[in-house]
Amino acid sequence: MSSTARRPPEFYCQGAGVFIPLRIADLLQRITDLHAVSTAARGQDAEFDAVANAIRLAAMAWRSSVSGTRVAEPAEQAAESDRWLSTGEAASLLGVGPRAIRQAIARGRLPASKTGRLNRISREDLEQYRAARAA
Repeated sequence: MSSTARRPPEFYCQGAGVFIPLRIADLLQRITDLHAVSTAARGQDAEFDAVANAIRLAAMAWRSSVSGTRVAEPAEQAAESDRWLSTGEAASLLGVGPRAIRQAIARGRLPASKTGRLNRISREDLEQYRAARAA
């Protein structure tokens, strides 16, 4: 399919009257490091938060579709406490020490949000980091 051919609706993310192809949402997220930008701006503008989240979900849908995994119904939202992990919890899940997790965060390989002195890692980011390490 050429890049200008019309794609079915499931290949698009819609928000604020704009349709973004899922592939483009994935590129936006990876090239611009949208995760870091949206984390830094979280809570400052509700509309930006919603659009950044829509782009993130669209990028995940694209990656799932190109990896051969079918995108079914949207996943049930986890409880707030289930979304975030401490460095110790992340280390335990990966079978490494907390220092290795802190180094991955410092080197920009594992996105994390700073809460006071503590790093909080989303389960999605940890799974992406685990997949990147395995590749």
